[in-house]
Amino acid sequence: MIRTLHILLALSASAIAAPVHLVDEAPVSIQRIDDKVVLVDFGKVAFGNLLLIPPSETGHSVTVHFGEDLKDGRVNRQPPGSVRYAVAEAVLKGEAPVRIAPPPDERNTRTDHPTTPPAVLTPPEWGVVLPFRWVEIEGWPGELQPAQILRKSAFASTWDDKAAAFESSDEMLNRIWELCRYSIKATTFAGVYVDGDRERIPYEADAYLNQLSHYYTDHDVQMARDTFDWLMKHPTWPTEWAFHMIFMAHADYMHTGRSEWLAARYESLKPKLLLDRARGDGLIVSNARQVKKDDIVDWPKTERDGYVFKPVNTVVNAFHIRSLEMMAEMAAALGKESEAAGYRAMADKARSAFQKLLFIPEKGAFRDGEGTDHTSQHASLFPLAFGLVPAEHVAAVTRFVGGRGMACSVYAAQYLMEGLFANGADRRALELITAPGDRSWRHMVESGATISWEAWDMKYKPNQDWNHAWGAAPANLLPRFVLGVEPLTPGWGQVRIRPNPGNLAHAKGQVPTPPGPVMVDWKSGSTFEMNLRLPDGMTARLELPATPESKGVAINGRPVPAKRVGTRWIVDEMVSGIVSIEVNHLEITANEP
Repeated sequence: MIRTLHILLALSASAIAAPVHLVDEAPVSIQRIDDKVVLVDFGKVAFGNLLLIPPSETGHSVTVHFGEDLKDGRVNRQPPGSVRYAVAEAVLKGEAPVRIAPPPDERNTRTDHPTTPPAVLTPPEWGVVLPFRWVEIEGWPGELQPAQILRKSAFASTWDDKAAAFESSDEMLNRIWELCRYSIKATTFAGVYVDGDRERIPYEADAYLNQLSHYYTDHDVQMARDTFDWLMKHPTWPTEWAFHMIFMAHADYMHTGRSEWLAARYESLKPKLLLDRARGDGLIVSNARQVKKDDIVDWPKTERDGYVFKPVNTVVNAFHIRSLEMMAEMAAALGKESEAAGYRAMADKARSAFQKLLFIPEKGAFRDGEGTDHTSQHASLFPLAFGLVPAEHVAAVTRFVGGRGMACSVYAAQYLMEGLFANGADRRALELITAPGDRSWRHMVESGATISWEAWDMKYKPNQDWNHAWGAAPANLLPRFVLGVEPLTPGWGQVRIRPNPGNLAHAKGQVPTPPGPVMVDWKSGSTFEMNLRLPDGMTARLELPATPESKGVAINGRPVPAKRVGTRWIVDEMVSGIVSIEVNHLEITANEP
């Protein structure tokens, strides 16, 4: 039985959040601990509360313990960091259903804090919601039957569990995908993207990473838009977070292909470029306060790989240049050609200075900032992800970045993986995603997480929470790069199919796009074979792995013109519909009919 309560959250007089609802979820197990205590497991963590349907006996008092963590077979009542535990009491009267929820927590419901944005509130009709998987019930009369307890779990009402799929020859990678996919679903509870349960506040970088993964796991676009509007009203403090607003707007345009939403917000994006901080060569400069506090590079501070902060900060300027490029694209899309030309000129000027002053050719790496020769992973991973590395040095920088391992947080790992996958280091990227130790998504899975964490481990961020979707990057990375599905044109009219097998033998999946689902199924070995299904109206450019002995490409059994560029076969013709593709050993020239 699934019952839903549809509620629209009012964000402001002019903005309505994406619809969210409560879903009734049954427990996966009920265990009698002793004659007084019952332990209930709902299988995964979700934000919600409980509905109890008592037996006919009346007048029983019950105590309910909610928890995200289980210790020695019991709900952990003193969990670490911001991991949630709460307790509530209720009186059962006859057979009337009883909603049980803990009291509000001031840390994530305060709207009048003097220095931080207001928390996002859930509808009062719901009662308090919190993230939990297990409950212990003390005082339940008799045996607790599954039909007598439901979790009222909050999710986006638009969510479609069948929208996306991913499966590969690596079972750990499959488990990581499911962890991250579900993390996006579970954290839609507030109607906008929030930074987990500790504050329930949107942050720009968190929101952008959520947006990317939401697009690759579901059909909804409204939640990202509502979060953008919220953040325009309630911006946060880090320097690079301002640039993420430009990233969010650009991602919306690329995904939807619609310019109307963008047009209404274009002017509000201009201050996010921080052009008032630009000096003559186009690079932006940080003052003493910004160097000390606002320039964030990565978070928490211990995840910065020894980064040396300077007034001209390499990471800050990498974001600045990439934002200028995105602004140029968006200005052109809105018919503002002169502004687009201006942004392109600014980007070119800043890129020239960036490469000249901050790149160290003999190290194959970027310095952290002007005035230091320290080369953290961060100073190179962001330029690599943003295409700012001089072409002749891309291979060297990729080796440097990959060689540093996972020397960054779960946030920066989004960009680390993008840089590695995009530049031929897919094997290394997959190794890092599934690496043993405590700095990988494998560690989250093996630790029993069902929603991604805020940090790799408690020892790296002792106050972290366990329901933080900025740690769910593989939800977008695996379909984008392993399946290889990305838009070439706004709205997904043209796409690029560029699989990155790494050491995988096969992978398949479904990617939701506005025109319809893209279906990919490939096998990699001595040859590379792929079946591809595109929705009506979509065409694809194929950039296929060039196996060592391969001589060409066949589509639906017919040799097609293709040229070998590095480790890729680039097929001349665009494909559509249902196609079968093979990279084979036939001798085919790019000019054959």
